[in-house]
Amino acid sequence: MSLFFETIRICDGVPQHTGWHERRMNRSVLETWPAAETMKLPEGFVTPPEFRQGEVRCKIRYDYEIREITFSRKEKRIIRSLKLVTSDTIDYHLKYADRRQLEALLLLRGNCDDIIIVKNGLLTDTSFSNIILFDGIDWITPATPLLPGTCRQRLLSERNIKEGNIVPGNLKNFMGVKLINALREPSEEMMIPMSLIFL
Repeated sequence: MSLFFETIRICDGVPQHTGWHERRMNRSVLETWPAAETMKLPEGFVTPPEFRQGEVRCKIRYDYEIREITFSRKEKRIIRSLKLVTSDTIDYHLKYADRRQLEALLLLRGNCDDIIIVKNGLLTDTSFSNIILFDGIDWITPATPLLPGTCRQRLLSERNIKEGNIVPGNLKNFMGVKLINALREPSEEMMIPMSLIFL
């Protein structure tokens, strides 16, 4: 069984932002196996003909080498409400295939659609995405995410978002939250208002 996985967005047959994904794959591999060879996506990374129209999810399962690449139609989860849950012990700093810690926390969401995990008093991520919060001027992402996502890193490098430490008590200073990841570009996401984020 693979230790890690990567999810790449495919638009009309074209893989998006593969360089960011490849960099994260290499960080994961070299942290776990320092003597491993550099990870590269297969030469001529090609989307099968039946997946060359519309939005597609490509999932890569790997350890020190790629074990499996699969394609599926993109099915988007609709998230309208979020509940804050706390765990000071969770570790998901690499994109592990084993998501049991996240799934256990998700069970605490009550009637909400997903969670925002608070670790050591600071907001981090949802169960499957990074977050950005709008203060009326800027979009701020937690400076200490559980997992530094590829979309988050790209937006930071482009200076489209900023980092900041966010405690639950400061949520009143924001207008709303968006969920971001490789399959969720900020421009395509609805903003969840603070009234639907529950402590």
